[in-house]
Amino acid sequence: MQVFKFGGASVKDADGIRNVAAILKRYAGQPLVVVVSAMGKTTNALEEVTQAYANETGQAADLLNKVRNMHTEAADHLFNADRSLPVYADMEKHFLRIEEMLDKKPMAAYNFIYDQIVSLGELLATRLVSAYLNHAGVYNEWLDVRNCLKTDNTYREANINWEVTNWQVREKVLPVMRENKMVVTQGFIGATIEYFTTTLGREGSDYTAAVFANILEAEAMTVWKDVPGILSADPRLVTDAVKIPRLSYYEAVEMTYYGAQVIHPKTIKPIQNKGIPLVVRSFLHPDDEGTVIHTEDTVDVNSIPPIVVIKKNQLLLNVRTKDFSFVAEENLSAIYNLFAKHRVKANLSQNAAISFSACIDNVPYKVEPLIKELQEHYNERIHSNLELITIRHYTPEAVMRFSKDREVLLEQKGKTTIQLVVR
Repeated sequence: MQVFKFGGASVKDADGIRNVAAILKRYAGQPLVVVVSAMGKTTNALEEVTQAYANETGQAADLLNKVRNMHTEAADHLFNADRSLPVYADMEKHFLRIEEMLDKKPMAAYNFIYDQIVSLGELLATRLVSAYLNHAGVYNEWLDVRNCLKTDNTYREANINWEVTNWQVREKVLPVMRENKMVVTQGFIGATIEYFTTTLGREGSDYTAAVFANILEAEAMTVWKDVPGILSADPRLVTDAVKIPRLSYYEAVEMTYYGAQVIHPKTIKPIQNKGIPLVVRSFLHPDDEGTVIHTEDTVDVNSIPPIVVIKKNQLLLNVRTKDFSFVAEENLSAIYNLFAKHRVKANLSQNAAISFSACIDNVPYKVEPLIKELQEHYNERIHSNLELITIRHYTPEAVMRFSKDREVLLEQKGKTTIQLVVR
């Protein structure tokens, strides 16, 4: 059996869903788990609903109706506006659940509210995809992933309870696989043991697919994207980026750690643990081979070009001890404990005698409480509107190209990787 993951770009509208169905027709009658993300920019739209509800602006219901209209329009295109079909009622059930929440005064923590509302996107998208596949003769079963993928209650970045998830996936999915059927389910979301909805972090659908692949010991996992495979850089930022035919698990982990957007950072571990190949292919050109990520002995390291990862909207945070004490073990431990407490990742860090610097994503709901707490013990200085450029397998030419005419505020260089914080 195999696991496929289709992202939001592949199902952004009715034509996209038809294209996904055309790809999946090739695999009809084979055991296959299909993990689907929310349509297009639905997650962003639902984040607006969440903010409006939490801030009590009075606009949440209208914003939710925009999401409803978008999905109803897609369904009308797919099913000739036959409102008697069950898919319309199935989608409406999910909307009603959110509307019941919006009718009440927001009392819960924001992250909890976020997960209950934003998870709607994946539920709606999979309803549409599953219904259209059956309509097109590609018979499948729709699965609510929250019945399988169990997590803790770290809302917005939930951690998977592998023991319970393993048991639930085997109990609910294996019987379908034995009948050589297709399962359509959601990425990105899960649920606590108490059945409160959780999310795994933005772009977490890749991770969902990897969890299924690991537990079901899939032959392969395929991520279908709007690019021909894994490229040496984001083609939106670097126009001459080239496709890399083969990568090792190790190289893929390094890329995602430094911020490459092609796959979710947590994706590699579950498939590497079982030796499952990860394939990145284009849903626009499904006959093309794409990129294969597998063991190191299948990859010629010398054939890998410089890989460039550019992270925008970065902050450079510099803290200094107030009493001129060294930033040694005790202070470093205290600083990193605060980073962990507020779930802030240091994309690059350095320390000197009495100072510590870290380049971090500018995510206000995480960064602001971190800085507030740091100020209690340290003097701080912040540089904003920066970029972090990471080059794996760098060459002098590549470094010159991406640092030319830029102010370099911080640099860190190793044998195979160089990182530059630039303005």
